[in-house]
Amino acid sequence: MTTGSPAASGPVGVALIGAGVISDQYLQALTSFPDVRVVAVADLDSARAETQAEKYGVEVAGDVDRVLSLPEVEIAVNLTVPAAHGVVAQTALRAGKHVYGEKPLVLEHIEGESLLAEAAQRGLRVGCAPDTFLGAGIQSARRAIDAGSIGTPISAATATLSPGPESWHPSPEFLFQRGAGPLFDIGPYYLTALVSLFGPVERVAATARQGRAQRVIGSGPKAGTAFPVEVPTHVTALLDFATGASASSAFSFDSALPRTMIEITGTEGTLSVPDPNTFTGALKIRGPGDEDWRDLPVEGTDAGRGIGVLDMARSLRAGTGHRASGDMALHVLDTMSAIEASAESGEFWAVASPCDTPEPLPADWDPHAKTL
Repeated sequence: MTTGSPAASGPVGVALIGAGVISDQYLQALTSFPDVRVVAVADLDSARAETQAEKYGVEVAGDVDRVLSLPEVEIAVNLTVPAAHGVVAQTALRAGKHVYGEKPLVLEHIEGESLLAEAAQRGLRVGCAPDTFLGAGIQSARRAIDAGSIGTPISAATATLSPGPESWHPSPEFLFQRGAGPLFDIGPYYLTALVSLFGPVERVAATARQGRAQRVIGSGPKAGTAFPVEVPTHVTALLDFATGASASSAFSFDSALPRTMIEITGTEGTLSVPDPNTFTGALKIRGPGDEDWRDLPVEGTDAGRGIGVLDMARSLRAGTGHRASGDMALHVLDTMSAIEASAESGEFWAVASPCDTPEPLPADWDPHAKTL
């Protein structure tokens, strides 16, 4: 990963590309951080870009070319649909901008590898969501594991089960297309959390099913509209990590009973870890002699989506590595692709791409402090 030397000073200029549903969460957080300055919002729908810019007090709204031409923009935050992630990221790199994207990084390994190579050649950075692993919940779990609270980690059991997003999302079609589904849409939260706790995945085995061939939109102006499902909607995976730990994971849009779970079993106890699709939550531990779970302290930030962008911005100024890195995002993408391939082939599938386990955030890391 390119770190480069410390650059410039003061807040880092950021532009959002994509003004859809998720942009509200990013804009709310990023406009509250003194170490970044949201310069512009871009979208194919100019009216939507203008609405979001006005709502959050951002000065410039326009198309992608206009926004990327602004010299004060240093990081382009790519919030487009998954199928456009690679093209938009490449366009931003060629405009001389660092890129932080929504998950997944891209749809194919070769595209991701090419993207990271181009960024390195240009001396630019790539970062990628999810940044929920930087929140208080997962970071407190990391600190507990690093402190030996459960001994040596042996295994994890994770599940993210729901009926699917079509009941609440006004335009959910893309969530059932290639590059999404429960594995590629929700899986990155769980897999990124596991990689941040256990290190890289070495191989996987999986099965996959599709519950229904079509879904019906349940809210918004398109309520009642049926649309086709293109991807599996229930995936079960076994993962072996290079450290020797293992995990079993279920990803589903077919469950009438919504559930989320991460439990980490070690030689001396078990951790119940907060939902990795959130930034905080209860962290509990249970040892061999315990009759019930005990609470552990949860310390860190719950400032929301955008803390990965902020960490990237601060690291850019300091010339250090950022935590929500393109390398880790590519590894998670390759893990999901291996799960998909294993489900199709019925065989174990290796995950070849390397990544480093990101450094933990200090418990007192404050996104609202001015440090630049």
